[in-house]
Amino acid sequence: MNKESNSIVKVWEAAVRKSAGPKKRANRIFTTPMSVAHVDDDVYQVEKILGNGDFYTGQWLNSFPNGQGKYLWTDGCMYVGEWQKGNITGKGRFSWPSGATYEGDFKNGFMDGKGTYIGSNGDTYKGFWVMDMRNGQGTQSYCNGDFYDGEWKKGLQNGHGRYQWKNGNNYIGQWMNGLCNGNGTLMWQNGNRYDGSWEHGFPKGNGTFRWSDGSFYAGVWSKDSNEQSGTYYPSDDDDPSDDIPSDWDPMDLFTVDLNDCRVCGLEKVSIFPSQKNLNMFGLEEDSSNKKLLSKKGFDANGKPKWNLGDERMSNYSSEDGSYSSYDGSRSPMIDHSIPRVPNLRLKAPKRQGETISKGHKNYELMLNLQLGIRHAVGRPAPSTSLDLKSSAFDPKEKVWTKFPPEGSKHTPPHPSCEFRWKDYCPVVFRALRKLFKVDPADYMISLCGNDALRELSSPGKSGSFFYLTNDDRYMIKTMKKSEVKVFLRMLPGYYKHVRAFENTLVTKFFGLHCVKLPGASQKKVRFVIMGNLFCSQYAIHRRFDLKGSTFGRTTDKAEDEIEPTTTLKDLDLNYIFRLRKAWFQEFHRQVDRDCDFLEQERIMDYSMLVGLHFRGISCSEAGTPSRNSGAHTPTGNFDDGAPRLSGVDMDRIVIDPSRWIQLGINMPARAEMTTRKSCDTPQLVGEPTGDTYEIIIFFGIIDILQDYDISKKLEHAYKSFQYDATTISAVDPRLYSRRFREFIFRVFVEDTS
Repeated sequence: MNKESNSIVKVWEAAVRKSAGPKKRANRIFTTPMSVAHVDDDVYQVEKILGNGDFYTGQWLNSFPNGQGKYLWTDGCMYVGEWQKGNITGKGRFSWPSGATYEGDFKNGFMDGKGTYIGSNGDTYKGFWVMDMRNGQGTQSYCNGDFYDGEWKKGLQNGHGRYQWKNGNNYIGQWMNGLCNGNGTLMWQNGNRYDGSWEHGFPKGNGTFRWSDGSFYAGVWSKDSNEQSGTYYPSDDDDPSDDIPSDWDPMDLFTVDLNDCRVCGLEKVSIFPSQKNLNMFGLEEDSSNKKLLSKKGFDANGKPKWNLGDERMSNYSSEDGSYSSYDGSRSPMIDHSIPRVPNLRLKAPKRQGETISKGHKNYELMLNLQLGIRHAVGRPAPSTSLDLKSSAFDPKEKVWTKFPPEGSKHTPPHPSCEFRWKDYCPVVFRALRKLFKVDPADYMISLCGNDALRELSSPGKSGSFFYLTNDDRYMIKTMKKSEVKVFLRMLPGYYKHVRAFENTLVTKFFGLHCVKLPGASQKKVRFVIMGNLFCSQYAIHRRFDLKGSTFGRTTDKAEDEIEPTTTLKDLDLNYIFRLRKAWFQEFHRQVDRDCDFLEQERIMDYSMLVGLHFRGISCSEAGTPSRNSGAHTPTGNFDDGAPRLSGVDMDRIVIDPSRWIQLGINMPARAEMTTRKSCDTPQLVGEPTGDTYEIIIFFGIIDILQDYDISKKLEHAYKSFQYDATTISAVDPRLYSRRFREFIFRVFVEDTS
């Protein structure tokens, strides 16, 4: 057995040396022919040296590794274990050249299930994994002697757990994002202990510090000494006293006692198994396989073709996010490239909006907005429960605050004019921000930081102004009084809906406010803060606003006039979007739920906003890199070497799970071009042509604050005299909901390939 293993390693090492030779040698797929033809339905043993020097030995079925097999990369990584239809799936062992190993369950190339990771420094994790991240119950032994036993989520301690330091100190309690958070107890080796609330790794809120002699200090804890308060109880006296021992200060807990209670960090994984390039392309001898995939990506027998020449393609690329294979699972070894249609030319996305600087007509309004938001979010408030009383939704539940330029007891001095500020239902929106996992500090920095807002031209007929934060995370929209009334009326239902359905596609709202300006007019500017659907590391090349109606639903722009910021409409749509089965089923369910909610609230005239990022397609102009990622907008003509996220960005994705795929966010899909027949009646959805692009798609339901009021009823009556009543947008909410769903489910379909 050892002789056989040694011979395999020698052959592989020889291949590594050969791979460093002239590139033309790489065109010979196998260094030595080591297998003969077999019947496709039979499992057989193969040994293959691949074009880039990688080596595979193991079982083979239907042109894929299937069963037990070993794969060695030229960089020293190795996988030994089970394969399923070309995927690393089942039990196996992955080893890194650094000496680190993982042994356990794999699923579609990911460490997924139960497994043990031993780092190069000796760190050991035993427990459950989901998509390369610690997730579930697990224990972590650190090389410095520390130990953690408890729950994990998305790679970090989360839930209930116990952390034991080498020096004997230990913490038992709640965790969030790798830090003590919630209720917990920290016990020192000397017998002292703290019981109480924690936030972001530090005591915060009600808690008690006890000494080993029985005395204790109970009160409210904070790193801010101004918020710190409490009472000292000596051990030999039942009467409490404000006289704290002279040799101790409550702030010592933060500056001294916690110094030797730091949570150890995790060893950085250089590259995950799911990121490794499984370079098995070109396993067919037929020269036709050296071409790109056919129009549908399959050969004459209906099997996926394997691409020969592109050794740059990554197994898991965060840029393309591919998860599909011929059986619906993710196959990292199949080239899912779709033939490029030569006539598609995209302009490079440009930064939207006009920066509001001094001298801009709305500069003072922007200052007022930022001052008011900073005051509203930063104002001390009790911890918000997600179970709200009905009184919190009362439209009369609002707070007025006066902002004089010289400042007041509750407001800072400012360079703008005097104004009054109103918060609508502040408790509800504080709960919504908590529900949507918005950190208050990040929220304030985005909206009220040193960077100015950007004003967008209104894309619709409402006449509203739109403002975008500098980091693109939030959008501010001015509102009419009628829209505010509708929003406040539906707020209880909205809160209940978004709390019940985490994957809801309806707009996320974070705050509703009003600025009252001075002067005779006493002008009021009402506005709502929303999430920006297109805040992503991907450049948005095309965007569509889809309603399911035809009257007036076109931009009438030639292809060369369409900018990435142009919002196209129903009759401009020339694609259908193919979602993998699991995503399509969830999409179908969620659209039904959201439409039922909007119909119940008597809302109509809403849209499905769709953004497309075309993978591997270059723009006709130099692009501007996204501010949220290292991924860049490609330049030049079509480039087979599509841009990929850097290793640093991959680390960010693992650390920041919010950048993972969600329903409507960062979703890999396929866009198939359609063409409309020439006829008098506009055709909403054209006929598929078979020309398909791989895309990253974003979508959500927007403009959900228009009810079927008297103005819309009059609009419906007027337009019905002139046009077909079924083609206009202003229709009864029930009809609108049915028509919207029928259209959306024709545009979004299940990918059966």
